[in-house]
Amino acid sequence: MNDREVADYLLANPEFFAQHAELLATIRLANPHGKAAISLQERQMEMLRDKNKHLERRLAELVRYGHENDSLSAKFSRWTARVIAERDPYALPRTIADGIAEVFDVPQTALRVWDVADTYSQADFARQVGEEVRLFTNGLSTPYCGANTGFEAAQWLAPAVAAPAAHAAEGAEAAPPAGDGPAASVALLALRAPLAGNDAPAFGLLVLGSPDPRRFHDGMATDFLAQIATLASAALTRLLPH
Repeated sequence: MNDREVADYLLANPEFFAQHAELLATIRLANPHGKAAISLQERQMEMLRDKNKHLERRLAELVRYGHENDSLSAKFSRWTARVIAERDPYALPRTIADGIAEVFDVPQTALRVWDVADTYSQADFARQVGEEVRLFTNGLSTPYCGANTGFEAAQWLAPAVAAPAAHAAEGAEAAPPAGDGPAASVALLALRAPLAGNDAPAFGLLVLGSPDPRRFHDGMATDFLAQIATLASAALTRLLPH
């Protein structure tokens, strides 16, 4: 008999070891950890311990994800309250962008809106936006996250400035602070009327950036970013012609 036939026989005859209980104590198995041979019962216990360790790690991951989601939800609520409380339409875009920077600890933020009502046409947030940016934004059905490959909109971001080290050896040249410099990774969020659907033309773009190339990456979840875009879009519609 080959290995497969032996395995099939034991699976088809679960009473075999009940009828030959003495074998359970005498069968010796190779130890996967390189130690001396172990009994079948010991091997089963090792397998159970390994399975329990895997389940414990998985549970720890789920708990960590739960805590992270709770933290994000709390931050989203704080940011939402700021946006809703802003009554000055001229200050609204800055409130949205600065709120994201402060609440979510995003080093660089920028926001532009186009095709606004005449009342706001000279505002800083309504500065001229190139046709290439508009076309790109119209094609964003979900937030883009990834490396800054030279996006025109990324040029709206001011370089991030990190606090210098508190102590440095006298006469020594200070190393560049971590998190300092232009955006290496970005998140680009199209702004469009919430009820218009993803195919509707966008009227603005929210840009988030970080000198950390890992902060925004193409494998990250974008659920919260999409919620931010939806709420920001709803608030900013007051700047559009009616």
